[in-house]
Amino acid sequence: MIEFTIHPQVYSNGSSKGLISLLERAWVREHRLGDGHMVLMSGFGNYNGGVRFYDVFKNHIDSGGTATAIFGGSTSQRLTSKEVVEQMLKCGVDVRLVNRKRILHAKCYGSETSQGNILIVSSGNFTGPGMSQNIEGSLFLDRDTTRNMGFRWSDTLSAFMNQKWDYYRPTLSDRSAPAWKLLFDEIKQEVTLDDSEDVTMLLVLSHAQ
Repeated sequence: MIEFTIHPQVYSNGSSKGLISLLERAWVREHRLGDGHMVLMSGFGNYNGGVRFYDVFKNHIDSGGTATAIFGGSTSQRLTSKEVVEQMLKCGVDVRLVNRKRILHAKCYGSETSQGNILIVSSGNFTGPGMSQNIEGSLFLDRDTTRNMGFRWSDTLSAFMNQKWDYYRPTLSDRSAPAWKLLFDEIKQEVTLDDSEDVTMLLVLSHAQ
């Protein structure tokens, strides 16, 4: 079933109540452990964004599956944290960073398995607020739909990686590598709000009559 949700619990045409519910459907309820490849791409990422799914990724990979995470990275903007990348690497996820300021704005999640492809397109980043607090819209495209539209995650990732962008691939064995300089430290620094969380207040001053 194709589902569309606006969370937190604003609207849903199905049983899912938001992005986390859709991801649970793609990575847990409608997924066989160890089958195929899990994918996520997000411009922003922090530790709380992945709390629900770290064990899911690890169990999937330990059972023979694979997973790729693509995040935005920057030396000047706090886009993705060291903590989320470290935890994903500990789970066995292949993490890639795109070093182009604000260029990675797509938020897409899903899987490619022996049964087909699931695609979730969302406005929600892989952050705590993006997953559950902000007002975000998410669309779940099931395997029949992606088959009919000719979508495959393998083709998408291949096209993505073939772009002439600055890609970095952090590892746990070398914390001094340039990739880690593109990540911010959640513990040492106050987290900067992403675009969807920013609020601007405009004050207009005038003479009192």
